[in-house]
Amino acid sequence: MIYLLIFGLLFAAELLYFKVAKRYKIVDIPNGRSSHDYITIRGGGIIFWFAAILYVAFNPSMRGVLFLFGLSMIAGVSFWDDITGVGFKTRLLFHLIAITVAFYLTSVFGAFPWWAIVIAYVVFIGIVNAYNFMDGINGMTGMNSLVMLLSLQYVNYEIVRFVTPDFIWYAVIATLVFLFFNFRTKAKCFAGDVGAIGLGFWVVVLVLLLMIKTNNLIWIGLVMIYGVETVCTILHRILRKENITKPHRLHLFQILVNERGLPHLTVSTAYAVAQAICSIILISLYPVMGGWIFFALLAFFVAVYCVKFKLIKISTEEVLDVKTKDVRIAN
Repeated sequence: MIYLLIFGLLFAAELLYFKVAKRYKIVDIPNGRSSHDYITIRGGGIIFWFAAILYVAFNPSMRGVLFLFGLSMIAGVSFWDDITGVGFKTRLLFHLIAITVAFYLTSVFGAFPWWAIVIAYVVFIGIVNAYNFMDGINGMTGMNSLVMLLSLQYVNYEIVRFVTPDFIWYAVIATLVFLFFNFRTKAKCFAGDVGAIGLGFWVVVLVLLLMIKTNNLIWIGLVMIYGVETVCTILHRILRKENITKPHRLHLFQILVNERGLPHLTVSTAYAVAQAICSIILISLYPVMGGWIFFALLAFFVAVYCVKFKLIKISTEEVLDVKTKDVRIAN
């Protein structure tokens, strides 16, 4: 019954936000690098911040308050960025504060040498931002997050209890509410930075709690699809000598949608299925294969990602063929 109440409260909060967003014109206007061609409400992912508030209200604790503080820091600066734009240094400062809170909550400090903690800052700030990079088409953030959260909850129930189940269920409920408005051919709202980065922070805290509880890094594989896509795309852009902080359309999912014309929901679902398969294999075979299963999955999904280069070549050849035909017709 409590979960139905939470769903209803979050649903109402989302509808209320839509009214505010329309009044103050918090909208996403398509541009040359967008995968959409219609104006849509931005920042619908603020629902995850509302979910965190409800979690703390119904499950009061100092750790919950600290989590809400960290989430508020990173979601707040992201919402600010959604509305007016924020400089890189300001965003980075707030991200550092939020991840510091996450490390404190998960007892990272004191458990690892300084150099490992520095690396952890880079990795987990990267994961949070990967959520933002991947939030480019309808359903992508919601569907993949649902898979990640349910995978973490399965581990929490069946393998090792690393967190109170409600801490995951509230995020799941918020994701379902968001998907109701976003998993559509014409989305009612987009997550915005506030949603993508805020939810990314929530997932990072969960993964950290699990890794610390089990003293095992393999669980980072529960966010493998986002990790592979983001890192490989950054490397690709570096090789092209592009500014990696600028918008682009070089992600595999962007090629599939923008160049090959696949529907948003089809691509988002395919990514979610890929992460589900990855999670199932990781959880099932880890006791047998140990850490090798992680590297086997990593190699496989990197190979799948490389299909992108073939698709880019095909699209380029098609464009050249069209231009050649146009020239012949003109002559």
